[in-house]
Amino acid sequence: MATDTRRSRPVRTIVLLTILTILLPFGALLAGWQLDGKSSENPDGASLAPGLALDLQGGTQIILEAVTSDGSEVTPEAMEEAIGVIRQRVDANGVTEAEIASQGETQIVVEIPGEVDDETVALISQAAQMKFRPVLTIGSPLPTVQPSASPSGDAADDAAADSDAAADEPTKKEIAEQEKAIESATDPSDLAQITPSVQEAYDALDCTDPKSREGGGGDNPNLLLVTCDQAGSAKYILGPVEVDGTDLTSATSGLIPTSSGGVSNTWGVSLDFNSEGTTKFRETTERLTPLEPPRNQFAIVLDGLIVSAPSSNQPITNGQASISGSFTRDTAATLANQLSFGSLPLTFEVQGENTISATLGSEQLQRGLFAGLIGLALVVVYSMFQYRTLGLLTVMSLIVAGAMTYVVIALLSWGMGYRLSLPGIAGLIVAIGFTADSFIVYFERIRDELRDGRTLRLAVQRGWLRARRTIYAAKAVNLLSAVILYFMTVGGVRGFAFTLGLTTIIDVMVVIWFTHPVMELLAKVPFFRDGHKWSGLSPDRLDVAPRYRGAGRFSGPKDEVVDAPVADAPDRERELVSAQSVSSAPRIAEDGRRMTIAERRAAERKAAADAAQNEEKH
Repeated sequence: MATDTRRSRPVRTIVLLTILTILLPFGALLAGWQLDGKSSENPDGASLAPGLALDLQGGTQIILEAVTSDGSEVTPEAMEEAIGVIRQRVDANGVTEAEIASQGETQIVVEIPGEVDDETVALISQAAQMKFRPVLTIGSPLPTVQPSASPSGDAADDAAADSDAAADEPTKKEIAEQEKAIESATDPSDLAQITPSVQEAYDALDCTDPKSREGGGGDNPNLLLVTCDQAGSAKYILGPVEVDGTDLTSATSGLIPTSSGGVSNTWGVSLDFNSEGTTKFRETTERLTPLEPPRNQFAIVLDGLIVSAPSSNQPITNGQASISGSFTRDTAATLANQLSFGSLPLTFEVQGENTISATLGSEQLQRGLFAGLIGLALVVVYSMFQYRTLGLLTVMSLIVAGAMTYVVIALLSWGMGYRLSLPGIAGLIVAIGFTADSFIVYFERIRDELRDGRTLRLAVQRGWLRARRTIYAAKAVNLLSAVILYFMTVGGVRGFAFTLGLTTIIDVMVVIWFTHPVMELLAKVPFFRDGHKWSGLSPDRLDVAPRYRGAGRFSGPKDEVVDAPVADAPDRERELVSAQSVSSAPRIAEDGRRMTIAERRAAERKAAADAAQNEEKH
């Protein structure tokens, strides 16, 4: 087996690991805690403790009732789309680990960790109505405002606050300007409707910012709308509403029919309007069709965001339209569901708002931590029993892995709003055993090399080359399982998968950059190098083959040294000679391949016989 000839620097590796993965992240967390500490006024600030999810921290439960103003039935598909809209609002508002599910046929239960303010409740319960608006302008999602000099001090803060307020809610003056421009326009697609305030809002809009894609509806149908598409890939200026979603009677996905009556291989969405909607949509498409792009497009707006902006290729006079493009079966079905949901006059009424206690979660957390401590204690006891003093390296590695995991989760809680749930803690507990497996594989490879008569320094080098392939393979399976679980499941199972994948990556880092370098240092310590009986590497415990030290000198299982010539050696020393001869039997065949077990045993028997004959001659 080839050995790694690169120069090893174990001390530098350990120091770099400590600085880059523990000290620097913890320093950043500590600085954030001092400068942007978590408080009641700043719930998203930094904290030295990881954020806890709903099952551990408690929170607020909001029960919403879906109601249609026209008395129509709320379908299961509409409820699923409503849950998706509410989830988008909650996620865009910076809330993580929220649980949203249907209850019965018309109720939706939203459970959010921590306390919830009135603004969040209002955002969640707003109606999601669909509107068809003409497109006036399309641009890059990034802001196009050039930086300019601004006043300093409190005046700058006041100006920024006024600017933010203006971006959220137009002032009465701006509304009056828009209404006047709309009244003087020749049609809803006239670019003269774009007032300076609308252009300023468009230039400043950053659709790559999740806050710009919160949605929530509430846009005035008689005014222009500056908004983003749901993916944040473009921003738009839209004209006043021309067709309401309630004028849409149905939306279905499927293969688009051809003009000859056949069926094409292109996926799309078919729309059917009622009599009033047919008239409105005919007038809209007749006006849009001859216009230049992008003014020949109409935007379908749901919850204040654009779900699609198709172009009008020809006037639609019969109230039956189709939307085609780069659709797949799934994306066409998604758009059809969104259109069907947005066509309902659906509103959400808050039926109840309750505080969820974390008593059950706290009790389960205590039991989980107790189980984790028991598992950790068993791993430590086994390591000390099996590897004696060498087992302390397992304990040290587990401590380093635990510190790295804690710091990473605390940073994720601050930077990304991650919250540690009870299934996530279960993933951390399971990871204790997975982490210990890596050390056991490594130590056993080293002991195998020692049994073959190698020195500890060489055994560490060769054992690591053999062990790391096994470790990489095992960890790749663990990581693949965690990734599949994370993307194929929802809720608490994703929390389990996330912590399992995180600890798997950290485990590999610790074994490579801590456990192995420390083992290289221990190989130079006489206590371990000479095989002390309490080191875990004692020749007696490992049944190490005797080694020939030259000039008729051999070391046996107890490292006794024989100085007498072979011919004058007592029976015990003759046994050592025979054993050494057997252990030195060749392992490579004459054709260069590695011997099989049967071939090696035959070679050992022949070597033992040759050694016996030589001893008889002497």
